[in-house]
Amino acid sequence: MTGKVETYLGFCLRARKIALGSGSIDVLKKGVYLLIVCSTASENTFSLALKFKNRYSCPLIICKVGLENAVHRAGCKIAAVRDNELAKAICANADGDYELYTER
Repeated sequence: MTGKVETYLGFCLRARKIALGSGSIDVLKKGVYLLIVCSTASENTFSLALKFKNRYSCPLIICKVGLENAVHRAGCKIAAVRDNELAKAICANADGDYELYTER
């Protein structure tokens, strides 16, 4: 059974309002409203996510259930939501499987 966050990620995929992978996020100039990184991502990927978080001034969510299962792409460890309303909905409905990253 999928949760609300997975459903919203499916909407993003359907509307083509999501960028998957660090390469496709890196070429974006603006329009990123939420970053999602998998909890199984490497240290380099996590540092890239922090760099993108600072560049786009957007929140970062850590996915504990496997991002590749949520977006149906094998090996996907980082994603950027490019729709403001869907990003707000994902942040509002983040449950125990998704953790909002706060710098310590």
